[in-house]
Amino acid sequence: MFNHIMVGANDIEQSKTFYDAVLGTLGFTGEAMRNVSGSGHTRLFYVHNGGTFCVSEPINGEPATGANGGTIGFKCDSPEQVKAFHDAGVANGGTSIEDPPGLREGSALGAMYLSYVRDPSGNKLCAVHRAKA
Repeated sequence: MFNHIMVGANDIEQSKTFYDAVLGTLGFTGEAMRNVSGSGHTRLFYVHNGGTFCVSEPINGEPATGANGGTIGFKCDSPEQVKAFHDAGVANGGTSIEDPPGLREGSALGAMYLSYVRDPSGNKLCAVHRAKA
């Protein structure tokens, strides 16, 4: 469904450290592609499994902020990967939010293992593994 997702970053190097760690838990290996746009803003592109996750300094010159009510969910292969994503995020400048990593039941979408972190610029991320019925 999606081609790419882009989030803003206030400190591109801090964000690179954070995303190298959390995306590494999902199997991304290698370096993010670094691009400097014509406007002089630095962007990072993480290409994996047919999708691209992008991190950019805001082009309008305003501070990057997390979307109020917005969450970006990353698909995980196991409950352990959900926890590893969370722990890598917290260890690399992110903030643990909501409940600790674990199983959530009673959702309209079925039982899921979830963890939530905010990146250094405040973007809300969720690691998700859908439990088998």
